[in-house]
Amino acid sequence: MDAFLLGASELLSPTTLLWMLLGSMAGIIAAAIPGFTVTMAIVLTLPLTFAMEPLQGIAVMLAVYVGGYTGGLISAALLGIPGTPSSVATTFDAFPMARGGQPGRALSIGVWASFFGTVISTAVLIVAAPPLAIFAVRLGPWEYFSLIVFALTIVASLVGNALQRGLIAAMIGLAISTVGTDPILGRPRFDFGLDVLAAGLPFLVVLIGIFAISQLASEVEDADAIKRGERLATGEIEFHTWAVMREVLMRPVNLIRSSLVGVAVGALPGAGGSIANLVAYDQAKRASKTPERFGTGIADGVVASEAGNSATAGGGLIPLIALGIPGSAVDAILMASLMVHGISVGPRLIMDNADLVYGMFLAMAISSLMMLVVCIFSMRMFLRIAEVPKWVVVPIVLVCCVVGSFALNNRVTDLYLLGFVGLAGYALKALDYPLAPLVLGVILGPIAETNLRRALMTDSDWTLFLTRPTSLVFLIAAALSITWAVRAHLRARKAAATRKESPQ
Repeated sequence: MDAFLLGASELLSPTTLLWMLLGSMAGIIAAAIPGFTVTMAIVLTLPLTFAMEPLQGIAVMLAVYVGGYTGGLISAALLGIPGTPSSVATTFDAFPMARGGQPGRALSIGVWASFFGTVISTAVLIVAAPPLAIFAVRLGPWEYFSLIVFALTIVASLVGNALQRGLIAAMIGLAISTVGTDPILGRPRFDFGLDVLAAGLPFLVVLIGIFAISQLASEVEDADAIKRGERLATGEIEFHTWAVMREVLMRPVNLIRSSLVGVAVGALPGAGGSIANLVAYDQAKRASKTPERFGTGIADGVVASEAGNSATAGGGLIPLIALGIPGSAVDAILMASLMVHGISVGPRLIMDNADLVYGMFLAMAISSLMMLVVCIFSMRMFLRIAEVPKWVVVPIVLVCCVVGSFALNNRVTDLYLLGFVGLAGYALKALDYPLAPLVLGVILGPIAETNLRRALMTDSDWTLFLTRPTSLVFLIAAALSITWAVRAHLRARKAAATRKESPQ
């Protein structure tokens, strides 16, 4: 109790709260810009915290962290472009909802789901950090590969009725992930002697090209609509904050399940929100009585994605606080900030610096509340984006995409790749290929390959994937997931054939 009160007294000072408020605003704005990720926002914040006290600096970065996971919702809902990799699944239902005349409802549902997801993950972080962290670090490359195999079965939930096209798109994504430097040996591969491919295709460039460039190209297809000054969305621009809060709370099972998925995925080193939002969306769709409505603009899809990605913020701190192992790039930056202040990060962190750890717990809760307040009071301003004509929005967003892609590695070649990937994404979209499986393949491909090769280099006995209990559980889950998906697909085809044969 003394440690908690000491941490709270330092955290609740007016100066710290003001810095946290500014950090929350910065995270939301940065993540709302396509191409500017949460990691980039944290990196820019890090130097500003060197002159602060350790808890104050960590609290500011946590505010940016929490705000960033919510900020990606804005462009995902209003533009159909995920502001960050963790908001890919949000576009599936938030964007159709906004295009259907309810942009305010789409944003409000996402904001409240993010808030409750962060609160739930903070509660789990406080209660279950040590046991979850111990489980996470005991996973070897065999378990991680089997986990990724299970995650790849999510493709079946992202393809809609186009199962074959979805599988082809996923294979294209996996192929893209193999271009560039070998992750184990460091040798170039599949670059065809082209310097532009020597470093591979960065995930952020692929994400922006596939979703942003293709979406922007689709927006300007109708020249007459552009000349008429057509807006991005039509209908009611108002939002009803408290009514939407009740709407989100009326889905407790989906909300809690998606948050727990986010915590679990966040606790696994190397995973993070980019995987959690897709897994949470997949589980929500599988558990729904009306899975065919997902992707048409329903609240359950937005709740699942936003609760899942926001909950990874708390989940990622579990191995960092309990064992000193960062779960993601952002957690590594937080760890570096502590080390700069001379604080040893490891299993003794909670014993030697209990006030700091309890202060971090409290900072997570305060950051989520600040994010909620900032979003509620600024939502009307964000919604004005929907009223801006396309001929104004499209070039501005395109410039942001180009700047974000260049800022990733400061390479001009990435801009050439952005244009090529964007054109490819536009072509695939025109041919009715789902884009989400491709992005999922790009995300999971490197993780699967690295852990498969590590496992076989450690022990060439492939039966270890089946004899190690945790790995076997993941593989069984993958088999059951595939069986469920095939069964659901065949059932949908049979229902469609029955409707077609029935007399009109």
